[in-house]
Amino acid sequence: MGPVEVPADHYWGAQDPAVAPPFLRSAGTRCRFRSSTRSDPQACRGRVNADLGLLPVEARDLVVRAAIEVSDGSLAAEFPLRVWQTGSGTQSNMNVNEVIAGRANELATGVRGGKTPIHPNDHVNMSQSSNDTFPTALHVAVASEIELRLIPSVAALRDALDAKARAWMGIVKIGRTHLQDAVPLTLGQEFSGYVAMLDGDLARLRVVLPGFTRSPWAGPRRDRLNAHPEFAAGRRPGSPS
Repeated sequence: MGPVEVPADHYWGAQDPAVAPPFLRSAGTRCRFRSSTRSDPQACRGRVNADLGLLPVEARDLVVRAAIEVSDGSLAAEFPLRVWQTGSGTQSNMNVNEVIAGRANELATGVRGGKTPIHPNDHVNMSQSSNDTFPTALHVAVASEIELRLIPSVAALRDALDAKARAWMGIVKIGRTHLQDAVPLTLGQEFSGYVAMLDGDLARLRVVLPGFTRSPWAGPRRDRLNAHPEFAAGRRPGSPS
């Protein structure tokens, strides 16, 4: 792809601006998404790789420390990607890997960025693929938003409308159908229909939620070509389950 200039005052490296084609790099919309769900797998994976004897403890500690800083939002300005993504989310994955490596190297040497002693591919990206971590991050984000925000919000709306339906059950109003007056009903009956629709919405959300709790992150493309056989189990061979 030729030489790529990287700002010295940032943690991310050459793969971040280089992954996207030039016409996308010049597009106007940047993707300032929350990076916490993308960094959590890196911290977890660093611990697993260390447990399996693949990553030195010193490197693990640096990777985990930097990943935690990304997760808590301390390095939010280091994610300048635009909304356009490759199918595998490679630029997002490498953006996170490079920021973690850059910050880890600064923690270790006092010099920001670079690939020593922590390399974004060899250490941060060890035992994984963008095809695993990016969909895993999306699953974590979607499952969290559905469970912690969407379902509670829909349930709160449902309960508020149900309270109105009960309170207004005695208020008679004209029904409407086909743009004409129809059989009378109560305002409470009308609102009970909204409650029933939200009950159905909540049921559908709870049906789809388990699909997002199954993580695709179980070793690169599930063929384990560059991951330890016990990587998906997250334990050292021979250790208790």
